Amino acid sequence: MKILTLIRQVPDAEARVKAAGGQMDLSGTTMVIDGMDEYGVEEALQLREGGADVEEIIGLAVGPAQTEDAVRTALAMGIDRAIHVETDGYLDPIAVSKIVATVAQEEGVSLILAGGQQADWDSQALGAATAERLGWPQATWTNDLALSGNTLSGKHDVDSGSENFQMDLPAVVTTQQGLNEPRYPTLPNIMKAKKKELRKDDLSRFGAEKKVQLVSSEIQTRSRKNQMIDGKDPQAAAQELLNLLRSEAKILN
Repeated sequence: MKILTLIRQVPDAEARVKAAGGQMDLSGTTMVIDGMDEYGVEEALQLREGGADVEEIIGLAVGPAQTEDAVRTALAMGIDRAIHVETDGYLDPIAVSKIVATVAQEEGVSLILAGGQQADWDSQALGAATAERLGWPQATWTNDLALSGNTLSGKHDVDSGSENFQMDLPAVVTTQQGLNEPRYPTLPNIMKAKKKELRKDDLSRFGAEKKVQLVSSEIQTRSRKNQMIDGKDPQAAAQELLNLLRSEAKILN
C-alpha cells in the first residue's frame, strides 16, 4: 500500500508577524511545516516501522515556491518522494482538496494523512473535503493509530471524550498533537533527502480554482492602558484588579 501525507508551510508559531496595510507581511518570517501535518508525516513513518506493509510514503505540498523548504524537511524525516504543486500564493482548503484527491487516485494510495486543522486558514475542512471527493471514510483528530493488513484502527477525540474506531482502507485520517512525537531530521538524512525525487507539478492541469475569495480583512489592535496596581497591600491590589476586570475589561460579572 501507499500512504500520501500532506505538507503545508506556515509561519513559525513563535515568529513575530508584522501587519502592513491591513495585510500580514510575511517577509523575513520563519516558515515551517504546519505542526499538524508534521504529525502526519511522522505517523506514516511509524506505521511502516511498526511492520505495516507500506510500499511507499509520498509527500504532497500545494503552495508557493518557498514551500519546497518544508518538503525538503519531510524528505529528510524519511518519506520516500514528494510532489510539489506550485502556486502563486495559497489556495483555500476546498481547492486544495481537489488536487489531493486527484493525486491520490493517480498514485493509487490507500491512506491519506492530513493535519486536523490548517494553521494558515484555521480550517478543519481539508480532510473532510478530500474524503467527500473520493467517497472514502474518514477519522478526524486521531491520537492513536494502528494498521493491520487493510484494517485501520485507533482512537480519536470527540465532544464527549474519545472513541475507538476501526475501518477498512482506503481512508482519510486527520492528525493532531498527541498522536506522536515528530523526529528531527539528522544530518545524514538531510544529505540523503537531496537525492530523493521531488516532482514539480503544474497547477493548471488540476482545474483547482479558489472557491473562497477574500473580500476584506481587519487586524484588531488595542493600545495598552499602562495602568499599574500598587502591590504593597495584596488584598487591596486583588480587589482593584477585580474592579478593573469588571469595569474596564468587562470579563467578569
